[in-house]
Amino acid sequence: MMPRDIRKVAVLGAGVMGSGIAAHLANAGISVVMLDIVPPKLGDDDAKQGLTADDPRFRNKFALAGLDNIKKAKPALLYSKRFLPLIETGNFDDNWQRIAECDWIIEVVVERLDIKQKVFARVEEVRKPGAIVSSNTSGLSIAGMTEGRSDDFKKHFLVTHFFNPVRYMRLLELVAGEHTAPDVLQFIADFGRFRLGKGIVYGKDTPNFIGNRIGAFGIAATINAMMEMDYQVDEVDAITGPAIGHPSSASFGTVDLVGLDVLAHVINTLKEGCPDDEKRALFDIPNFMKKMIADGSLGRKTKDAGGFFRMVKEPDGSKTQFVVDWKTGSYRPKEKLSVPSLGKAKKTHDVATRLRDLVAAKDRAGVFAWRLTRDTLIYASTRFGEISESIVDIDNALKWGYNWELGPFESWDAIGVKASVARMQAEGVTPAQWVLDMLAAGHKSFYKESAKGRQVYDPASGTYVREPRPASFLVLADLKRSAKKIICRTKGASLVDLGDGIACIEFHSALQPKMNPIDDQIIEVMHKGVEIGERDFRGLVVHHQGENFSAGANLLMIMEAIDSNQWAMIDQVVREFQKATTGLRRARIPVVTAPFGFTFGGGCEVTMGGDRVCAAAETYIGLVEVGVGLIPAGGGCRFFIERVLEGIDAPILSNLPFIRQVFETIGMAKVATSGEEARDFKFLRPYDVVEVNRDQQLWTAKRMAIAMAEEGYRPPLPKKFHLPGREGIATLEMFLHNMKVTHWISSHDQTVARHLSRVICGGDTTINDPVDEQAILDLEREAFLSLCGEPKTQDRIKYMLVNNKPLRN
Repeated sequence: MMPRDIRKVAVLGAGVMGSGIAAHLANAGISVVMLDIVPPKLGDDDAKQGLTADDPRFRNKFALAGLDNIKKAKPALLYSKRFLPLIETGNFDDNWQRIAECDWIIEVVVERLDIKQKVFARVEEVRKPGAIVSSNTSGLSIAGMTEGRSDDFKKHFLVTHFFNPVRYMRLLELVAGEHTAPDVLQFIADFGRFRLGKGIVYGKDTPNFIGNRIGAFGIAATINAMMEMDYQVDEVDAITGPAIGHPSSASFGTVDLVGLDVLAHVINTLKEGCPDDEKRALFDIPNFMKKMIADGSLGRKTKDAGGFFRMVKEPDGSKTQFVVDWKTGSYRPKEKLSVPSLGKAKKTHDVATRLRDLVAAKDRAGVFAWRLTRDTLIYASTRFGEISESIVDIDNALKWGYNWELGPFESWDAIGVKASVARMQAEGVTPAQWVLDMLAAGHKSFYKESAKGRQVYDPASGTYVREPRPASFLVLADLKRSAKKIICRTKGASLVDLGDGIACIEFHSALQPKMNPIDDQIIEVMHKGVEIGERDFRGLVVHHQGENFSAGANLLMIMEAIDSNQWAMIDQVVREFQKATTGLRRARIPVVTAPFGFTFGGGCEVTMGGDRVCAAAETYIGLVEVGVGLIPAGGGCRFFIERVLEGIDAPILSNLPFIRQVFETIGMAKVATSGEEARDFKFLRPYDVVEVNRDQQLWTAKRMAIAMAEEGYRPPLPKKFHLPGREGIATLEMFLHNMKVTHWISSHDQTVARHLSRVICGGDTTINDPVDEQAILDLEREAFLSLCGEPKTQDRIKYMLVNNKPLRN
């Protein structure tokens, strides 16, 4: 029997979800046929365009609209425009036979059982033997959808519930039917995890499955608590965002993003489908929300009408955010909730500590946070067994589908299970019996750490079992439980033994763990990593498993040095960082850099310093120093010149068009918004790798380092570059002059760009006089120091530190 493969997928329905699924399949290199219905009749716009009922542009109108959505979506649905040709469009009448070409057929039509049944009846008529069929339903039963279908159809049928936007939301809920073949379920799980980069959870065939069952309850409980406890919308969102480990959109901001009408549909589905739910009374849409929906105030998609929040443009052109007063229905300016517990939460990096402190607080924020947390934890415990048999899957569904930092049971561990249950019972409420049984047996938490990794409580056996995960998911925290694995360490970075002769340089900034700015502690470990690596290992990986790879240099450290006139120190730090990035390239062992998330400035320079890159698909990378009035000085110019001129070895009359690409990319602070787009921008090279699943990124990077070592690695020879020199500088100066007189750039932009042009053109040289690497590094450093002395650069740095956005001056 040949192994199962997916080469082409049919997506039936080209709306927001259908087009999103099609785009992400294309991201994975899969050919897609996206079909939708033929419009029922010609509209006025069709007539104006001269379309007839037989015109394919009319008949494919809905599918073409879906394709147009893919093209225009912001943030982008595609990793790169290169993948767009993989998506073909058509309609249910003229192109239905094309389903027979497909290995997987995904239904994404309107959420009505009768319509889905008709679609699946037609699918069975043309589906090829062995083709998998799935529905993206958010809660309709599998038995109902497959009624009347053959045994073979049911064997190959399951629910694949993606979350919107498909590219960015990691969750993929899989639900098997009574007749779904186990090998089909396992194949789709592996495909979703390793080809699509999804986090897989297994739900049961119950309304709204896992994520939306608990997530929708959380929103309903929030609304109920707000009304019962007499809070306002802006107060609630100040509490239910990052302070409790939830996204910055918090509760009502998230509803505005999703749409009030969509939320109402989800909650109504719960009420209709869960007659025995003990919290069913909460699944009533309150009158003030019904009125908002009737008035067309649905959220961000109804810009002028707004939703819970509304942006109002003032006469002077500024914008003020207004918020609805749920008691009156009128809007007023949003107010800030200032209470001690929220101030403390803002300063606390660790989410578990933040949540524990907040729910223990007795002020207005603490009281509400406890009430919402309490009710959500109890609900999650009572749903265990009904919606899932896995604590891990319930936690992951909320983390991956709702962007919570901690799942419900992880949150419970954070605040203390025994103490919180006692507090619940004192208030007259109680969690599910299995939680009480767990505590009675002497078990104090749902998770516990062990030498073999994290273990999770299994209510069925009353014991702890190892948290399941694929063997290719290497976790640095697990490795570091053995002290022998930590070779050296500072507060900002570590050198960790990955096994098999490969070590990892891991960043973990103590002061800014989310952004990991490059500082002296990270640079120190980079130096030691190469030194020890050459002696004791056969390869290096530069990676960590925090939120962002590195957002650039430590601007605060630079500004403090400027203010105290420590120019020699700045010069030394730049020299050391240059040695660190170029040291990666000059090492006698292969170095693989593995970036993800924000990879700006110095993070980008570290990335380009490696021999090869294993970038996460969701990598946002660029040399953005001009935003703070500086230029790259850690080898960024040198590495980017190398990439752009790669393959142009012999002197040519002029390579200025290539140098202009360097100038525009750095000078305009262009940021690639995916690993694949980074390849388009030349931050990545053709032979670099993009890993779609971040959990597998370290394993992939390690394998790359091993392969290079086993091939007999030799470090690259020193390079010289033929750069345009004075001629190039003069040409770019004219370009800058034109931009200045047409008000595209400011005077200080021009100053920064002049320094940049001198560096990338090689300084005082000509195309026939090659420039070595060190000369470019020296030019970078000189320009960086000079710009640090500019008052307007200092203003930009200070503004960025305070406001976290660039200043145009």
